[in-house]
Amino acid sequence: MEPTPEQSPHHAYPDHWEADVVLRDGGTARIRPITTDDAERLVHFYEQVSDESKYYRFFAPYPRLSAKDVHRFTHHDYVDRVGLAVTVGGEFIATVRYDRINAQGRPASAPADEAEVAFLVQDAHQGRGVASALLEHIAAVARERGIRRFAAEVLPANNKMIKVFRDAGYTQQRSFEDGSVHLTLDLEPTAESLAVQRAREQRAEARSVQRLLTPGSVAVVGTGRAPGGVGRTVLRNLLGSGFTGRAYAVNRSFAPDLATLDGVPAHRSVGEIGERVDLAVVAVPADRVPEAVADCGEHGVRGLVVLSAGYAERGAEGRERQRELVRQARSYGMRIIGPNAFGVINTAGPVRLNASLAPESPAAGRIGLFTQSGAIGIAVLSGLHRRGAGLSTFISAGNRADLSGNDFLQYWFEDQATDVALLYLESFGNPRKFHRLARRTAAVKPVVVVKGARHSGSAPPGHAVPVSRIPDATVSALMRQAGVIRVDTVTEMVDVGLLLADQPLPDGPRVAILGNSESLGLLTFDACLAEGLRPRPPRDLTTEAEPQDFRDALAEALADTTCDAVIVTAIPWVGENGEAHTGDGEVLATALREAAATGPAKPVAVVHVEMGGLAQALAAATSTAAPPRSGLPSAPVPPGHARTRPQGALAPSGHPTSAHQGAGGVRGDGTVPPRAPGAPGSPSGTAAPGGPAAPDDAPGAKAGRIPAYPAAERAVRALSEAVKYAQWRRQAAAPGKVPEFLDETIDEHAAAARIDALLGPGSDPRGRPLTQEEAADLLGLYGITVRPGLPAPDVEAAVAAAARLGYPVALKTTAPHLRHRPDLGGVRLDLAGERALRRAYGELTDLLGTPAELRPVVQAMAPRGVDTVVRASIDAAAGAVLSFGLAGAPSELLGDTAHRLVPATDRDAAELIRSIRAAPLLFGWRGSAPADTPALEELVLRVSRLVDDHPEVVSVVLEPVVVATHGLTVLGASIRLAPPPARNDLGPRRLPSY
Repeated sequence: MEPTPEQSPHHAYPDHWEADVVLRDGGTARIRPITTDDAERLVHFYEQVSDESKYYRFFAPYPRLSAKDVHRFTHHDYVDRVGLAVTVGGEFIATVRYDRINAQGRPASAPADEAEVAFLVQDAHQGRGVASALLEHIAAVARERGIRRFAAEVLPANNKMIKVFRDAGYTQQRSFEDGSVHLTLDLEPTAESLAVQRAREQRAEARSVQRLLTPGSVAVVGTGRAPGGVGRTVLRNLLGSGFTGRAYAVNRSFAPDLATLDGVPAHRSVGEIGERVDLAVVAVPADRVPEAVADCGEHGVRGLVVLSAGYAERGAEGRERQRELVRQARSYGMRIIGPNAFGVINTAGPVRLNASLAPESPAAGRIGLFTQSGAIGIAVLSGLHRRGAGLSTFISAGNRADLSGNDFLQYWFEDQATDVALLYLESFGNPRKFHRLARRTAAVKPVVVVKGARHSGSAPPGHAVPVSRIPDATVSALMRQAGVIRVDTVTEMVDVGLLLADQPLPDGPRVAILGNSESLGLLTFDACLAEGLRPRPPRDLTTEAEPQDFRDALAEALADTTCDAVIVTAIPWVGENGEAHTGDGEVLATALREAAATGPAKPVAVVHVEMGGLAQALAAATSTAAPPRSGLPSAPVPPGHARTRPQGALAPSGHPTSAHQGAGGVRGDGTVPPRAPGAPGSPSGTAAPGGPAAPDDAPGAKAGRIPAYPAAERAVRALSEAVKYAQWRRQAAAPGKVPEFLDETIDEHAAAARIDALLGPGSDPRGRPLTQEEAADLLGLYGITVRPGLPAPDVEAAVAAAARLGYPVALKTTAPHLRHRPDLGGVRLDLAGERALRRAYGELTDLLGTPAELRPVVQAMAPRGVDTVVRASIDAAAGAVLSFGLAGAPSELLGDTAHRLVPATDRDAAELIRSIRAAPLLFGWRGSAPADTPALEELVLRVSRLVDDHPEVVSVVLEPVVVATHGLTVLGASIRLAPPPARNDLGPRRLPSY
């Protein structure tokens, strides 16, 4: 919406202030600047506001706006006077305005840095978080225009508005003057304001997903009149799942006298239904979707699942059609799954929703599944079904133009019905946000990810998202930093997901192996070693072992305090008549479940070969109990797992257990009341991650599922991922920090001034590299000393430089094609005197080129040590990435480099240098002296601070960094500056717009 010429010609309409936001109840709204074209909208909006709200706004009865008021509230210069409106369906539901003032409270212009702010929200929309969202956006606008403080006058009775200011997290002052509360807010973001903003974001986005997954009514728009077709299929699946709400069939081509279809009411439009519809599944051709969306939006539908294809996957025209679809839906406050989606499923008993093309609803379970591909979704659903696993929720989002994996992480984070989140992703719309949300979710429940399109360098067709240029190996490392379990295939995702959903997390890597096949045990042993586990020698029960032998051996292994997990291997056993028994899988499964139920809570996995019915019997749990995540912190998480025992069974101490020990009572709504601190069954005294547990005396409550695998490698890989994840969880419970001593040796303000001077006004968007001297100077402000190299354009200059530095010295070239390539002979070390220096200089110029080509320099020799490289770079999509490796071939040829996101903590720095394969060289490999790794960690932290404090530093390379036994030496440094890339994760909340 463009302004009229009446508005200030000096400040164009700021379209970058426009934003779609999710409100507290999960609905969406649009925030935009108010223009002169909004006079009628403003008057109509004001008419809908109650007299009480008007009184709170103007401190007096104010029944209507005068023409002068309307002109004042719709004419802004977008600098000193700014007004924003929140719209739904094109109509105002709230406004906010600021006016810049001076110290006397009079209208002013810059450099005055204070503004008076006032809000007005329609009564029908109060309580939806509208004012809180508006405050975030108007504060960001004010900061952009040089305003640092807001002043507000609020009547004492206006508790809602006072609460909006109080809860925002900004530094503020309050006083009572002349019968009103005077508030002053410092608009500089604080850690508290950012935390408040992200907590509100989480609640709003989770609620927007919940509205789609728990509808009370569903309309299938585009239901065919004849059997078959997408719409009719979805309706059939919806009814077949036992959906507990109301269902409607909608098709504009229905005959006027058609009253029902497949037993549900049939209508020609959503408007004809006459009742509110929560969810609409749209299955009409793409050219008819806008009409269907308008029909839904105008009649209060809360959300859409768009199955229709023909959008961004079809090229430029389709991308624009997709953008318009999102704009249209959001204008009505609706969110979208799709387009080109496969659908959604929610197996919760009170809902039983299958609004998808999946012909059968999966069983209820504890796994949440999100895919960006319908075909992959079908494959995973099939794989889980074959292995007897259930799901809590399933979402196949197609082009995920609106709702994405990030939104479902927000939902699963607090969903008590989901213990494990599985995601198949082909692109990241907001990698920074994904990393943040995944890390928070992984702290309470496992997140397992398969990343498709890893090597194409671009997003798949239909995914209009920013493209990250960082290598896939870096993406994997950053996921590991966030606690995400990254696997390579969908099969591995299912393998890992089943183990994590059905078993407790291991306390360590020690694995007991037992079974009736020596060969299969040895294969399992080798696989454990290959995955970095610590297996005990396999225990061979011989082929004559019967189920009771397995039960006794498993119970003994679980009771052994020297093992953290057990893998059972099974082949058909030999009976008394010498025949192999292949059909007794159910008997063996019962024996294994009994042993697992009565033993300490440790993960158990089974590897089987040709055991008829074993996998199915192990998957058919006889209890809804979920196992405990033993030994792990659990504070802000859903009620915990508890492995249950039969009433009266012996606990490890030998005493009979209570009938309710370790169990949580399930409420009628399927939720679990939290345990009181210190309640039985919760080792830490608080609830552990996981789902509701069944009482021990529930019918058939003996044990949960035990995952079974047809190959040892698959079982071991899943267990290995569980071990690494459990270790991450334990470490994440006590997060690292940035040492305070760094502040004493860092001059952030001087560095900022130096960077501004180096970039200069009107700097090139591509940035500029710094000279060696400029780089060393900037690094010095962060306590990083670069050993100087004196230029040697001729041999006499080299001799003079060496005399100045003192022998021994090093002579090296700095030409780009020879830098950091000692293998090409461009470096001469330990030159003890002038004669050796002259000889080395002559050899360099004779072999490699003229001094002008080589750009030789002379440096004082550094103490010998391990040559390393520390890098930091900015990726527009992922953010600042810190990298470390050994200099030369290990990192450049073998790719042995570790990565972490900035800002890095002391723990991140320690893990970074220890996670490369060549790390033993730093810690006294083969009797060598250990390097000074604390000094190296400090250097890493200083580089992290530099790029975190100054986003203009888009690249830093320190190479080589020679780490000696005591101290280190930075011999080379290069820095590139550029105008900082836009950040989409630090401003006010807004939905992405691709």
